[in-house]
Amino acid sequence: MSSATPEATTVRTAIAVSGLRKSYGEHTVLDGIDLTVQQGTVFALLGPNGAGKTTTVQILSTLIDADGGQVTLAGYELNSQPAKVREVIGVTGQYSAVDKLLTGRENLKLMASLYHLSRATAKTRTAELLERFDLTEAADKLVATYSGGMARKLDLAMTLVSDPAIIFLDEPTTGLDPRSRRTMWQIVKELTSGGVTIFLTTQYLEEADQLADQIALLDHGAVIAQGTPQQLKRMIPGGHITLRFADAETLSRAQAVIGRPGRADVAALSLQVPTSGSVPELRGILASLDDHGIDTAELTVHTPDLDDVFLTLTGR
Repeated sequence: MSSATPEATTVRTAIAVSGLRKSYGEHTVLDGIDLTVQQGTVFALLGPNGAGKTTTVQILSTLIDADGGQVTLAGYELNSQPAKVREVIGVTGQYSAVDKLLTGRENLKLMASLYHLSRATAKTRTAELLERFDLTEAADKLVATYSGGMARKLDLAMTLVSDPAIIFLDEPTTGLDPRSRRTMWQIVKELTSGGVTIFLTTQYLEEADQLADQIALLDHGAVIAQGTPQQLKRMIPGGHITLRFADAETLSRAQAVIGRPGRADVAALSLQVPTSGSVPELRGILASLDDHGIDTAELTVHTPDLDDVFLTLTGR
């Protein structure tokens, strides 16, 4: 009897960027950046205005040429196979590209015709996308009557007409209300669960924290940090707990027992203590206070977020 050996799961690289450079005259926009994006993940590129995010997306989506470097997307080499690259990518820009004088259905059929889909395939694909994005009831209404969230969903649906393997989302939720933004987040998660790779640029750091498997922070044309959201947060000091007590005497006793630099606020009866926020460390602090008969009225934990990472690493 023979036994089959299970195949190892293969992690495929969707986007590989090495030494990417771009300058305009004397101004260097990209100074040899390296990026690796795995298939079926969300990769977020963050950075201040002017850091080079838009230029990076424009190069990777074949809109402009780089001055140097090597790029492959879904196995195709950007410099020598740009037509192949265009077949496997989709781009949703910061501003909606839908035609407001057409209906939602007509917008999708127009996009299908641009991709030379057959009439039958275009009809089927249009119906699938309208249902997927919950736009069936509004399908035959003019896009001019759509809300911002509906228009944004239609814009992304148009990107998916060609069934791309890689999608570039440039500021996808700018101007959307919180409910529409979360709807878009759910759509992005569903896309990646189906194997689609998302390359995201956003000014909303909470959005990157919610969606991104990997984040690269770009500043002055260089990648200054890269990793998972949690890895980036651990790079930054500033985590602390805030303890509040019943009276000033208890606050003073607690400060002596904890025995580490902290910031006391007598008016608020609180003590801010630097900490990594780990469970063992918190348990140790509370146990020390309990051993000395000191009760804590309230405890809050603050760990650095992506705002802290962004401000600390870029200085702005």
